[in-house]
Amino acid sequence: MVMKKLKPSMRENKRYLLLEGKFDEKDVERAILDFLGILGYSKSAPIFIEKHILAVNREYVDKIRAALCLAKKQIIVKRVSGSLKKVK
Repeated sequence: MVMKKLKPSMRENKRYLLLEGKFDEKDVERAILDFLGILGYSKSAPIFIEKHILAVNREYVDKIRAALCLAKKQIIVKRVSGSLKKVK
C-alpha cells in the first residue's frame, strides 16, 4: 500500500529563524521545553536546518522568540523569514 502525498494546503507552513550567539542545539531545545512544555514543543515542531537556522511552525514563531529571549544562554533571533534563501 502506497501512501498519498499531502496536498500543499494540508502541510504545515514553516518559518525560518536565523539565530545568533554562543549556544548549542540542546540549549535551544531546553529553552523551548522550559517555556512551552512538551505539548507546545511538539506543536511548534522545531527542526535545525543548519547550525544557526531553526525551522518552526508558522503559528508558534512569537512563542519561540519569547522562549529564546528567556533562555539562560544568550540566544538572539536576528531574522525571521518564510524562505531559506532570504534567511541566509
